[in-house]
Amino acid sequence: MNTENFTLSEKIVSSSYVRQGVQARRGHEHLIRTLLEQGKCPEEGWSESTIELFLNELAVMDSNNFLGNCGVGEREGRVASSLVARRHYRLIHGIGRSGDIAAVQPKAAGSSLLNKLTNSVVLDVLKFTGVRRVSSCFVVPMATGMSLTLCFLTLRHRRPRARYILWPRIDQKSCFKSMVTAGFEPVVIENVLEGDELRTDLEAMEKKIEELGAENILCVHSTTSCFAPRVPDRLEELAVMCAKHEIPHIVNNAYGVQSSKCMHLIQQGARVGRIDAFVQSLDKNFMVPVGGAIIAGFDDGFIKEISKTYPGRASASPSLDVLITLLTLGARGYKRLLSERKELYGHLAQELQTLAERHGERLLHTPHNPISLAMSLDGLQERCETGVTQLGSMLFTRQVSGARSAPPPSLP
Repeated sequence: MNTENFTLSEKIVSSSYVRQGVQARRGHEHLIRTLLEQGKCPEEGWSESTIELFLNELAVMDSNNFLGNCGVGEREGRVASSLVARRHYRLIHGIGRSGDIAAVQPKAAGSSLLNKLTNSVVLDVLKFTGVRRVSSCFVVPMATGMSLTLCFLTLRHRRPRARYILWPRIDQKSCFKSMVTAGFEPVVIENVLEGDELRTDLEAMEKKIEELGAENILCVHSTTSCFAPRVPDRLEELAVMCAKHEIPHIVNNAYGVQSSKCMHLIQQGARVGRIDAFVQSLDKNFMVPVGGAIIAGFDDGFIKEISKTYPGRASASPSLDVLITLLTLGARGYKRLLSERKELYGHLAQELQTLAERHGERLLHTPHNPISLAMSLDGLQERCETGVTQLGSMLFTRQVSGARSAPPPSLP
């Protein structure tokens, strides 16, 4: 309620009680005002009542929620199910316009404000997690693979002659398909084995650039977050190489926001060389439903160009989910989760080391991978040809998800 309505309320109940209500309301309003003024993730998390008050006030700014609204067009925010409307806090219009996913909608001031604030809060998170030089980002309602495709399609306009993407190998289908879907030919650069680690072959990358010609290469597509024994690509060296040959550089940082090491690599790569954009998943880094990603970079113009490449309006659900989550956690809560993850990684490494020694196996030494661990299963494979596959199945049926077992390839 506004000041006038509170004054009128004093005619109905005790003014002292109303003043208490006014003070409580001002507490909520102070938090909202600070968010609007600073556009940063609040240091302390908000209560559910504050978040719901904020979202409801955004919703009443959208035309579909105007009292007496008579929408006669094809995009009027009509929803048949009240359950669906409540699920989305009546923010029905989505985000962006036909020409730009970041544009403001005349019919949806509330949804547009939600979109702008989410991008601003996420940018703040990317900065305090390690990439201080990042200048621009936006949430896109597509998972990492399709978001990478959007980056490649945007580069097509800048480099119309290019047909190749140089890609240090990582065995993830979405990474490969992101390039093929965009209409480019992936050129796989095999990694080199250094100790137990699979690392970027910089010499092979340099040779391939010379062989194909820099003007025929759309970009280098590198990766930070990966499964051991592969480790993050040598981003600093790749960034310097890209700057030297004037080749764009797109980084797949799918679940790297949670790792200070991965974020440091991006920060350093941008400092010493060239990184045009880096892409991260919302669900992997912020614990929200699958279906969203963050595209970020160091050149506002290029990131805006990517947002304009997205055709049509977009779902606001990923933006809504991540904003609610970050307002709930606050910067302090999110940093606490990052710290806990790092501590649990160390604990897991110790326990896996003990387990491996008990069974005559070993934990692979992969110090450059701060997220994933790998353990040998040679003895199990020797005792039973299908033992490694069976172990993976047994873990899954015992509700251990996320672990992967990889038997050696069959020899011809």
